[in-house]
Amino acid sequence: MKRIVIFSLALTLGIALAQAQPKSRVQNTAAAGKSDNGTALSERAKSQYTGQMPAPSDVVWKRDIYRILDLTKEANAALYYPVEPLGDRVNLFTLVLRLVVDGKVPAYEYRSDGNELFTEENKYKVKDLLEKFYIYYEEKNGKISVADADIPSGEVLSYFIKESSYYDQRTATTGTKVTAICPVQHRSGDYGDSEAVTKFPMFWLNYDEVSAYFGMTPVMTSSFNNVSNMSLDDYFVKHQYEGEIYKTANLQNKLLTDEAKGDTALRMARERIEGELRGFEHNLWGTAEPEPEDSTIVESKGFLRRTRTAKATAQKTPKAKTKSTRTKTPSAKKEKATKSGSSSSSGSGGLSVRRQKR
Repeated sequence: MKRIVIFSLALTLGIALAQAQPKSRVQNTAAAGKSDNGTALSERAKSQYTGQMPAPSDVVWKRDIYRILDLTKEANAALYYPVEPLGDRVNLFTLVLRLVVDGKVPAYEYRSDGNELFTEENKYKVKDLLEKFYIYYEEKNGKISVADADIPSGEVLSYFIKESSYYDQRTATTGTKVTAICPVQHRSGDYGDSEAVTKFPMFWLNYDEVSAYFGMTPVMTSSFNNVSNMSLDDYFVKHQYEGEIYKTANLQNKLLTDEAKGDTALRMARERIEGELRGFEHNLWGTAEPEPEDSTIVESKGFLRRTRTAKATAQKTPKAKTKSTRTKTPSAKKEKATKSGSSSSSGSGGLSVRRQKR
């Protein structure tokens, strides 16, 4: 009887523990993001779901670049589809607009200089944001709501993102972190003219404030594997996107198009910046080849390369041996045979003159 009672207690305890186990990160999707109470996640919950730590502020080297993500590209399609919510799957703009409307994350104004400024004075009021971009909303008892059909997610065809590449001297590590995201709305011209498309950057989001919600949102990143086995946060942390550089942080706040005129020059400028980012980490650990003294730096295909000077190359290039066209005289042959004989007599294994005449 005691064994039956003990077995029953153990079975009951096991069932209770199994029910108390939390869901996995992928299974626990955007449930917290769908809450209607408008409360944000706690700091403990944010640290649980995000896969990206804040970048250190006191670093000895940092390079900020801005990229544009074209959602028509295959690598970026995970941010655009599904255009309308499909079960627990939503695209990036539907997610962030819900978060902003519910008051869980703030949206910051896109300034005329194109830079982000995450301050209290630069925060959007929800009504002002929705009215500025003609997004229909309803307000009941002081609460604002936007229906899924009224979210213009189909018009957001690109994003601006800011990346910060840095070297942390305390841990002797390098890293690249996404720090800001801005959805860009594409509006067609009159009468649906697709060629006259106007792009409107909408607002900036601080990535540290949205990363926890991204960690609870699954995405499907492959057309061959339809399992949503990656979160939006993993997507940005692992740099699964493709984006072209359109600006770097500089003193004059210039775009690349201000300095590089034409498609070829723009492509070379982008390749040069990508090469500089790779070159910094490559040279940091002393893996670069030693630079010769008789060399100079030239630009080739958008990269800075070191090459030898023409004078040094000419000095170190051996002269090619050319065959003489002169015919040897009999006296010259005799003299050569005499030298050969004298050398053979002094050493072993040499051929004699008599041997050569046979």
